[in-house]
Amino acid sequence: LVAFPRDRFNAEVRQRLQLAREKLDIGFLKEDLGALMNESKDGITRVKNIVQNLKDFSHVDTADAWRFSNLHEGIDSTLNIVNNEIKYKADVIKEYGDIPEVECLSSQLNQVFMNLLVNASHAIEERGTITVRSGQQGEEVWVEVEDTGKGIPPENMQKIFDPFFTTKPIGQGTGLGLSLSYGIIQKHHGRLEVASVVGKGTVFRVWLPLRQSEPAGA
Repeated sequence: LVAFPRDRFNAEVRQRLQLAREKLDIGFLKEDLGALMNESKDGITRVKNIVQNLKDFSHVDTADAWRFSNLHEGIDSTLNIVNNEIKYKADVIKEYGDIPEVECLSSQLNQVFMNLLVNASHAIEERGTITVRSGQQGEEVWVEVEDTGKGIPPENMQKIFDPFFTTKPIGQGTGLGLSLSYGIIQKHHGRLEVASVVGKGTVFRVWLPLRQSEPAGA
């Protein structure tokens, strides 16, 4: 057997390790590993927040029953859900007033807020503003969604709550959003008002009693 010089063996091993290191670019991986880990953590956090927002929006942890709820929390969770629908079209401004909790079916009211917010974004042709306000007057609270969109022509104002009425192109709207919202607000013994100026924008205001004077389901 021919003896293999230890120094030559070690040199070849070091050379192979160096080639492997260069091929794998371990230095780059070490630098990039921290960023990758942070991105993974951020991704997990985003997924967690999305799931939580969906739960808050639909209230899957509770039965669909009348209970006192914080409307601002419902609006916030709804804004998080429709963020991708709005962020490229409008800046959202919150002007929340000091309002008490309201006896309601919170998941259904969140559906109303979603319809109003999405409609507001669709009404804005380029970039604009959506302002969400709230307040209290006597034994009622109100929430309004105002946009700086194209407005509603006077001839359409009497039709906007009719089922299947829509001014959107075929395939882009069912015309049921405002009709369903109107029905939900009536179920809450409230009212839904609208004011609009063509070329300037539209304001929808939801009025709700603090508590239901009639038995649930009446």
